[in-house]
Amino acid sequence: MRSLLRGAWHTVVPGPGDRHGPLPPMLLGLTVLSGVIDAVSYLTMDHVFVANQTGNVAFLAFALTGAPGFSIAASVIALAFFAVGSFVGGRLVRTVGHRSRALLRGALVETALLGAATAVVAVDSAPGPLHAHPYRYLAIALTALAMGVQNAVVQVLAVPDLTTNVMTKTIAGLFTDSAVGGRLEERAGRQVLSVLALAVGAVLGAALVLHTNATAAVATAAALAVAVGLAAARYARSTAPWTGSP
Repeated sequence: MRSLLRGAWHTVVPGPGDRHGPLPPMLLGLTVLSGVIDAVSYLTMDHVFVANQTGNVAFLAFALTGAPGFSIAASVIALAFFAVGSFVGGRLVRTVGHRSRALLRGALVETALLGAATAVVAVDSAPGPLHAHPYRYLAIALTALAMGVQNAVVQVLAVPDLTTNVMTKTIAGLFTDSAVGGRLEERAGRQVLSVLALAVGAVLGAALVLHTNATAAVATAAALAVAVGLAAARYARSTAPWTGSP
């Protein structure tokens, strides 16, 4: 347990010699963002995920069999625009050898896309789902694009156990490592925090949708992207070893 707590602390407050520098807490912020935006998309946009594409593959299969509550169009749009966002994100940072600048560049694009999605959703800011919203597919496309860009940047940064949107491998690794090693190591602290960050984001997003409206929830995700961008901007001129290619 002591190792787990130490690993969690070093994730939130990295030491001066950490090989990933201040990236872990920034990626935790993006993980919260993913939870918020997936809560919004699932609860209000025809039962799709715009960050977790594993779920969308299953949802598309459900929709193709005629299962009620799922939309072929919504699932296809989410998958397609996430793919486009991932391609765009990869092109965006492919020549950036500085990890903080790569994160900053991705956060700026993500902020713009989520800001546009907030404006689209605000056309109908009444509480409840957006199933009848005339621009719901545009909202799905914009948020999926944003999450695709985020996913591409996070892959380039390559910080272990902080994928920001997929927890299957993280959860499996947490319990597999403890079974093989016989005890929880420091890495488990980062894995637990990653899962908790996504859960916190999902709770926050669901609460905003249920008690305010979808506009407030998407705006919150945009604000998180701004916060991560500002944090990354602080280190854009740093020449510390962690800023180089992983």
